[in-house]
Amino acid sequence: MNEVIRALKERRSIRSYRTEQVREEDLQQILEAATYAPSGMGAQPVVLVAVQDPATIARLSQLNAAVMGTKTDPFYGAPTVVVLADQSRSTWLEDGSLAMGNLMLAAHALGLGSCWVHRAREVFAGAEGQALLRQWGIQGKYAGVAHCLLGYPDGPLPEPKPRREHRIYRR
Repeated sequence: MNEVIRALKERRSIRSYRTEQVREEDLQQILEAATYAPSGMGAQPVVLVAVQDPATIARLSQLNAAVMGTKTDPFYGAPTVVVLADQSRSTWLEDGSLAMGNLMLAAHALGLGSCWVHRAREVFAGAEGQALLRQWGIQGKYAGVAHCLLGYPDGPLPEPKPRREHRIYRR
């Protein structure tokens, strides 16, 4: 089977990570892969922020949990990459989503786990999220697309759910 198709079929969302930080060379390859995601009219409006500082990750986790209405850690203790996109582009959400797909597939290809966590839009629309963007030197009309958790899985990959029937139609 083609290795790309195999990766598409085998990648799973990981919700348990080892404590070790992602190796720099792996992180660089994953981030670079995300920059090759397609974007509307080739505009490349996606900005990636690799957050590895434990205090910042903890604060982002708290902000995300508050949006969700819980106190649990929605990041499962993993390092995280925040995906942002320029809202002035009409395809900002789609472009950011494609970058997320590339992040997750690249992570899988390198033996890392990943997980898409929602609520980045709400986190970065708030005052604290906006303050973080300013602190990071990100200016413009950027919105959170998602938080992409990255790390080394702590345990085996989850089994895939059976594929639902009647999802493909040919005419």
